[in-house]
Amino acid sequence: MRIRELTDDDVENAARLRRVAFGRGEPAPLRPGIRGLGVELDGRLAAVLTINELHQFYGGSTVPMGGIGGVAVDPSARGRGVASALLDAALRDMREHGRPLSVLYATVPALYRSRGWERAGVFEWLDFPLDRMPVGERVVTRPAEEGDLQALHACYTDVASTVNGLIDRSAPAIDLTRALDLDVVSVVPGHDGEVRGYLTAQRRPDELRVFDLVGRDVVTQLGLLRELGSWAGVLDRALLRVTDPAVTGLLTNQAIEYTITTSAWLLRVVDLPAAVTARGWPAAEWLKPASVDLDIIDEHAPWHAGRQRLVVEDGQVHVEPGGTGAVRLHARALGPWFSGMQDTHALRRAGLLDGDAALLDHLVGAPGIPRLADFF
Repeated sequence: MRIRELTDDDVENAARLRRVAFGRGEPAPLRPGIRGLGVELDGRLAAVLTINELHQFYGGSTVPMGGIGGVAVDPSARGRGVASALLDAALRDMREHGRPLSVLYATVPALYRSRGWERAGVFEWLDFPLDRMPVGERVVTRPAEEGDLQALHACYTDVASTVNGLIDRSAPAIDLTRALDLDVVSVVPGHDGEVRGYLTAQRRPDELRVFDLVGRDVVTQLGLLRELGSWAGVLDRALLRVTDPAVTGLLTNQAIEYTITTSAWLLRVVDLPAAVTARGWPAAEWLKPASVDLDIIDEHAPWHAGRQRLVVEDGQVHVEPGGTGAVRLHARALGPWFSGMQDTHALRRAGLLDGDAALLDHLVGAPGIPRLADFF
């Protein structure tokens, strides 16, 4: 078994493996920000995955993250440990490339849990009747142009930085110009080229699929919801991707029962000291100097396994080697704790944590459900 980085010569074979695995898969050339790993058996490509070099917001700071996608194994190679070996190699690769976190959408959760990934957030679509859109003040909108892309991105970033889990959509992994290919890209202009808010959507035969509805203030948000409501009579419903939970949670008019489609994503802490250093910890500013001694159980990432001490001091948080190992943390516990999806009580009941780790809960606080609004 040989594991290596994919090249442009592997594109067709990788697409073939994905067509067999998922029933679809067009050739996708590798490009900056997206790398691939593959397994060779007997000189043939038998398994592949891609690593998207992204950043996620946590506590207002961006943490480098490797987004794993397109994991496919040839049917003849299954049951031989190929996928497990490929994921182990991906962990080493991400650490070497400065990616202390990893996220994936798991079709086979047991495989990824065995390697330390665990559910840590949601990707949601809200199915919403257009005739129930709230009526806000009309805001002036216009179609977006290429010259608006950086201002549009700045508007998204202002909101995304307050929602744990959202990616920052920076180049090169994210191509901002692709937004202009959508049927609806409306911007609410502000002063000096600023964008106060924007709406992106695609017209489908029986619905309007809304990818982003983002506004810097409530007037802009309600105005964009009013623009959506103008489709009532032409279409019955919109499918809203939940980018800003304030819009779908506090401003729209869902009845007591409504339909939401949820995809769970799994988070893996690849390098705990690096991840903790990169993350924002707003609560640390109010905490007295404190520490908690951890014993990290992680056979697949030995570089951070064993005794580690998490230290809070002068508003900063870091992890250093040593301590008594009083609190035992399984690799699968690190992701849900880091994102804020689960507290230590739930992790303890799941058998992923032992010991008194109240400081871990104080640090994360209650920032809301971690979210992604991008698929890879």
